[in-house]
Amino acid sequence: MADKKFASIPSAHVYENPLLSSIRNTYSSFWERREALGLSNPGTFENISREFQRDVSLTNFMFTGLRAEWNKPFSNSPIFQLSHQLSMGAQAMSPYTFSALYGSSSVFLQGTMENDGSLSARSNFRWNDSLVTKTNAQIQPGQSMLSIENDYSGRDFTASLKAMNPSIIEGGVKGIFIASYLQSVTPSLALGLEAVWQRVAMNSSPEALLSYGAKYKGSDWIASLQMQTEGPQGSGINSSYWRKLTDKVSVGADLSLQFAPGLSGQGGLMGGGLQKEGSASAAAKYEFRASTFRAQVDSKGRLSCMLEKTILPAVRVTFAGEMDHLKQQAKVGVGVSVEAMSEDLMEQADKGAVQAPSPPF
Repeated sequence: MADKKFASIPSAHVYENPLLSSIRNTYSSFWERREALGLSNPGTFENISREFQRDVSLTNFMFTGLRAEWNKPFSNSPIFQLSHQLSMGAQAMSPYTFSALYGSSSVFLQGTMENDGSLSARSNFRWNDSLVTKTNAQIQPGQSMLSIENDYSGRDFTASLKAMNPSIIEGGVKGIFIASYLQSVTPSLALGLEAVWQRVAMNSSPEALLSYGAKYKGSDWIASLQMQTEGPQGSGINSSYWRKLTDKVSVGADLSLQFAPGLSGQGGLMGGGLQKEGSASAAAKYEFRASTFRAQVDSKGRLSCMLEKTILPAVRVTFAGEMDHLKQQAKVGVGVSVEAMSEDLMEQADKGAVQAPSPPF
């Protein structure tokens, strides 16, 4: 009995301590007010302008030349499929690419091999509902790259830590390390920052960079702003705006400004003032019953458009075109995608007999 009495004394002193009690009450009050706001997860800092970049912008969709893609799904749950892609007349695309994909509720694996021997592999693993580890490796003739990223998604924030080509075998730390944090402060506004530290080689000095970001959500529109502080390559501002006009129509605009230290004199010494560069673009997306049309125009005199048309449930045709009025150049791209799904898988998908998992993309 005496041992139990003395064992309970320190605990009682801790709870009766005025300072600790005040800290505990303040912490509880903070969390209660935070819960009352009803904040949602804002996504990652890297994808702060995701709505414009992935929905209406043509920057990541444009291609030239001829492209043919054949996909063969073998399973819906877990997801497993193979694909072959052939291209001609496009400098940024390999003539032949083979890829394999596997996805479950906790694992996502993708491997790609090109005709020149280049190999890339992605591996995402979901440890729990909040933590996902992403690994990306690329092996090309004469160079290689490895990146490891950890994303932690809380109820109203996301924290990320990424390392690219990290190494300590040369007597020190080198590579690129990126840490970011994005926090919802109101149901509509999210604020965040990103810190970058890099050292290319041990005989060079490390470089650091800090960026700030904000994202605001309206009823049917989203605006984002990123500000990069002064660094070795200068500073910059990037803003984007996305709006959903109707259920079928979305529009957006993007503005980017870069300020880099100028050069003066024949020796290339610093001090020649700031070199200012800027670009702006506006884009729109129209969704029809069996097709999607995207169009974009930018301040460099380029007009781009893309039409994706579903001819059959398993066949999709894509037409892309770009006109550069300043350079007096035109580019055209045509692509065909075929999904060779078996009758059993098509029947399962139509009936909803098998629910496809949500891999940690």
